[in-house]
Amino acid sequence: MRLPLLALLARGPAHGYELKQDLEKLLGSAYPQPNIGQIYVTLNRLQKSGLIEGEDVAQSTRPNKRIYRLTDAGREALALWFEEPTDEPRVRDEFFMKLALAPQTGDVDQIGLINKQRRHYLNAMRDLSKLAAAEERDSRIPQLLIEGAMLHLQADLDWLERCQEELEEEQR
Repeated sequence: MRLPLLALLARGPAHGYELKQDLEKLLGSAYPQPNIGQIYVTLNRLQKSGLIEGEDVAQSTRPNKRIYRLTDAGREALALWFEEPTDEPRVRDEFFMKLALAPQTGDVDQIGLINKQRRHYLNAMRDLSKLAAAEERDSRIPQLLIEGAMLHLQADLDWLERCQEELEEEQR
């Protein structure tokens, strides 16, 4: 949450609730909605680390609000974030660990485990399809997010198929 908030503040000063609304509008309903408490805790940490600075602004009919702006250190951290590639391919995969350890237990059928995981992925794919149909068409970002998630799921389904083929071949 830290770096996305810095990215939103790069365009100009904003208060916490405004940042929450901007994230929701940008990412749509496919992305987990940020909790306002989480946003304010993160803003407080960003301020303590010198990446943003806050200023209280008086309001006549409401309590004062705190407006945050990016510092030079925040701009530098943001630039570094955009420069770095994201995570490498997943090697530490919890499902694969289950699959690898299943024979050690003597109680878990690996093919059954694969089938259960396949059903889970197919249900997730169905849910994403519904979400894509319900998402507003005026913003491509949420659609691209959903499409990316579906492509990852398809790759996971293909990988499950490969695992099942290998295990069945091993059993012959």
